[in-house]
Amino acid sequence: MKTQKIILAIDDMLTDLSSLQVMLEKNFDVRICKSAGTALKILETLKADLILLDIEMPGMSGFEFLHTIRKRPEHWNTPVIIVSGHTEEEFFSHALKQGADACIPKPVQAGELLRKIQEILDKPSRHAPV
Repeated sequence: MKTQKIILAIDDMLTDLSSLQVMLEKNFDVRICKSAGTALKILETLKADLILLDIEMPGMSGFEFLHTIRKRPEHWNTPVIIVSGHTEEEFFSHALKQGADACIPKPVQAGELLRKIQEILDKPSRHAPV
């Protein structure tokens, strides 16, 4: 039996996390987390294959979380998809420059999310920053 890929979804809105879990649980091992700070602790013991990340969260923003994991060698190659209520092109461009692999606007469409995840997981992993 093939092991499912692990996806860590981080969002402070439980309804959004529940929606993501329902969309993905048939194809992936989905772990949910309500804060970026807690997610950093989880990543000390869990190797996620992909992270779904909200930006607007109390405490630590999604961008702060992204900067933190991109400094850690064990997470240089972990793909991150920003899932955000922001839909402006400038926001998506900024997110990609900050180290995200893709951006998906809320409300999330299941088909679009699954296609984007598969596309990213099928890509060869990137190399560590120089």
